[in-house]
Amino acid sequence: MAKARSLTLSRKTAETNIALTLSVDGTGASSIDTGIPFFDHMLTLFAKHGLFDLDLRCRGDVAVDYHHTVEDVGLVLGDAFRQALGDKRGIRRYGFFLLPMDEALARVVVDLSGRACLVYDATVPNPFVRDFNLVLVKEFARAFSNALACNLHVKLEYGEEPHHAAEAIFKGLAKALDVATQIDPRVADQLPSTKGTL
Repeated sequence: MAKARSLTLSRKTAETNIALTLSVDGTGASSIDTGIPFFDHMLTLFAKHGLFDLDLRCRGDVAVDYHHTVEDVGLVLGDAFRQALGDKRGIRRYGFFLLPMDEALARVVVDLSGRACLVYDATVPNPFVRDFNLVLVKEFARAFSNALACNLHVKLEYGEEPHHAAEAIFKGLAKALDVATQIDPRVADQLPSTKGTL
């Protein structure tokens, strides 16, 4: 029987208080409350399309700014994936996806290499969805990549509507991560690296 790849984490600072439960091998069920409705929507889409079960509560200083909440959720979520994947034996390691959302198209590529690196290129004429600045999506991606210790490349190939652009990126990340975290039955419990470690 395969080892359960799930865990519960919490992180409390002067800026945010986060409690999270993640199951990598889930069904896409989620319950999200960060205090930022648009961010909740993006994380709900992420869980659904990656087939990750995610329960997330965050109380942050959103009266000051959304930055701390978005960044810290990225850190905790990335750390949750890192811990849930353990030594990464048997995983596919690489994942990529081209995700269309109406006029927007996002390309997301991930390597669960044990090395943090973010390459991010996504701009739209108007970066705001109500009061949510899409610059924060980059901050989430950077925090997530750092905590998971993965290479993450995100490129918005094209797109104008900011909601569509963000949705394409979050769904693309979900689909790419779903592929990368899957167990490949051909390699059993081997590490996907010639170095013998990840």
